[in-house]
Amino acid sequence: MPAMTELHPPALAQRVLREQVATVHANAPAAYLADFLTAQTLGIGLFMATRRWQVLLWMALHLALTLRRAYRRYQRSPDAAAHPEYWARFNARNVLMRSCVWGLAPWLCVPPGRNLGLWVMVIVMMMGGCAGGALSLAVLKRNIPRFIVPSMASLTLALAWRGDTVHLFLATGCLLYMGVMIIFALQHHRLLTAALTMRFEKEALAEQLSHQIAATQRASEEKTRFLAAASHDLRQPLHAIALFGAVIEKKLQGSDEWNHAARLMDAVGTLGDSLDTLLDISRLDAGEVSPQIRPVELNPLFLALNNVFAAQAADRDLQLRLRATPCWVLSDPQLLQRLLSNLVDNALKYTVRGGVVVAARARGPLVWIDVCDTGIGIPHEHLGRIFDEFYQVGNPGRDRAQGLGIGLSIVHRLSRLMAHPLQVRSRLDHGSRFRLVLPAVSASGVAPLAVRPDAALPLPQRVLLIDDEAAIRQAVTGLLQAHGVRIDAVASEAEAEAVLAQAAHASAPVEVLLCDVRLADGGDGLAAAQRLCARFGPGLQALLITGETAPLRQQQMRESGLQVLLKPVAADRLLQALASLTRHDATHAGMRA
Repeated sequence: MPAMTELHPPALAQRVLREQVATVHANAPAAYLADFLTAQTLGIGLFMATRRWQVLLWMALHLALTLRRAYRRYQRSPDAAAHPEYWARFNARNVLMRSCVWGLAPWLCVPPGRNLGLWVMVIVMMMGGCAGGALSLAVLKRNIPRFIVPSMASLTLALAWRGDTVHLFLATGCLLYMGVMIIFALQHHRLLTAALTMRFEKEALAEQLSHQIAATQRASEEKTRFLAAASHDLRQPLHAIALFGAVIEKKLQGSDEWNHAARLMDAVGTLGDSLDTLLDISRLDAGEVSPQIRPVELNPLFLALNNVFAAQAADRDLQLRLRATPCWVLSDPQLLQRLLSNLVDNALKYTVRGGVVVAARARGPLVWIDVCDTGIGIPHEHLGRIFDEFYQVGNPGRDRAQGLGIGLSIVHRLSRLMAHPLQVRSRLDHGSRFRLVLPAVSASGVAPLAVRPDAALPLPQRVLLIDDEAAIRQAVTGLLQAHGVRIDAVASEAEAEAVLAQAAHASAPVEVLLCDVRLADGGDGLAAAQRLCARFGPGLQALLITGETAPLRQQQMRESGLQVLLKPVAADRLLQALASLTRHDATHAGMRA
């Protein structure tokens, strides 16, 4: 990771000095040109008035100094920015010499005697040059006394040397002007330095912020990759456990040991739900979930919630009330049900007595869905953190019965994804209310969904399984054989191709190809399934099973059009998926007939 810029005072002072030197030298050509023209104009005027050779000498000195400065240009040095202190001293010497040359003007160019007009000319030109130079040279503090003091002090002394009242008065004015210009130049320098310091501090802070943002993005990407890898590695054995458990549960049905098998399957289901929750977080963070917004009737949704949580509430002697409502909303029905399920589940976990109420109320163009409980409540200081991942109030011991602490994180992500604002109010020891605000929609004109009972269909007569893990092959074989399905289990695409060819010649075709997405030696189960289906005709249906959660891989599987089951697969889900493929094949066969 790139090192972040830190605001150490020495480094900051060096940057400020480098910028000051660059600014002074950038302004130098214009400043020297103006200074040279001013000096030559004054010299020409004085020479025409006095015809003194000393004026020509002074003009020559000024010209030589200008040529010297032009010869040693800052911009010609390839490493000028790397040596700011050297160029600052170089500039200070030039400034001092310029000021000294200007200081010679009243001594060389004004003849003895009462020449008030010439003095006024010299004073005006020198004061003007002093004011202009103070503005351009005040960027560097060391330039201020070097430029102002020699020239103005020399002018003051030259005036005082005359000794009369008028010249002494003018000398006093020049002395006061010199002091005022020094004070003004120092204030200007402080303002410029403060502006540069603030600029570099902001740049350093902006750089630090960009590094922090990049580090956060990398951490998020690493978390997503970790969850994807860990999810696959954990789902593989859990998938085998679920299938073996289903076989054992079926064989023990009706015996005394069946309760133990049922509890085993409950534990497997809980672990699978935990993995699914982690997957939901990674999918939401990766932007894989796209809401399908459409009109949704709330009553069937509430009925589904009641069917899921009524038994859980009854087991804890809690009341679960879902009030009937005529409201329709614009939302994604599946995501909305997941969001409300998490809210109800969270409310039941933290309610000891009383119950949970879910109600919907129309409020103009909006619908409020309130999930209220009589639970322990949330302290005010924790309200800002309840949507953080793995954060739980009142569960320092990480009791697994209270979940992982990411249910509300998913709620928060889903509410933002669907643009449904979420509001929270809670009172300690009295309960909490979570309010979801959704856009309302009229039920008129909404075409009802055609619903028909799902007829029981037979399972496929023959299934081919491709999986490189022997434990998975044994578990699936035991499960399907227990339900009267003939199954061939192989470890590679080549073996599967041989089985399919033999089955075709024996007039006992395989109806469903059940394939793991990740095969041995980097084999691609998705590509293998597509190749086998393309070769052995339309009568072969493919069903993919995977523990892959990487966003790119998930997208490839969705684009394939094949049905996908995510590990661990419960036995009933696997059987339902096989039955749906059989129904799909039977429908197409009828259409072909």
